[in-house]
Amino acid sequence: MAEKLSLRDYQRDLAERLRAAESARSTSMLALQVADQGWLVDLGDASEVIPVPRITGVPLTRPWYKGVSNIRGNLYSVIDFPAFLGVAPVTLSEQSRLLLIGERFRMGAALLVDRSLGLRNPAQLKARAKRDATPWIKSEYEDEDGRAWRELDVPLLVQQPEFLGVAQ
Repeated sequence: MAEKLSLRDYQRDLAERLRAAESARSTSMLALQVADQGWLVDLGDASEVIPVPRITGVPLTRPWYKGVSNIRGNLYSVIDFPAFLGVAPVTLSEQSRLLLIGERFRMGAALLVDRSLGLRNPAQLKARAKRDATPWIKSEYEDEDGRAWRELDVPLLVQQPEFLGVAQ
């Protein structure tokens, strides 16, 4: 038979579980495959990650600007993130994903990436000196296998003129 809990014990237990969940969420980052690079994105900066829907091209835009996509009645600008970085563009496959930029930025933008790799805890990664001078790379890490990871600073990225200037 199940043990009875008082309302006070139940509330205390619930509060502890909520704190633990919030702590785990704040330390986890979304890991993405971008060409042959590993990228990390703060969960607070992302709205969601979805399979790639239909993208409608827009003429006279930069090659990395894939077009717009209607996602649940909202139009999102789709940026091929690897192409934006100057490497080979995403070859669409079942594993390709759109990272919807958080609604708090009021951007209506999505990053097209090769695939989502789940969550990573940066505390389990070894921080290394920042080798890339790109301002929207917040930090660089290395995992136990020697793989490099870059942390994307979304607030800085979405303010960059080269990110905002999609016209050719």
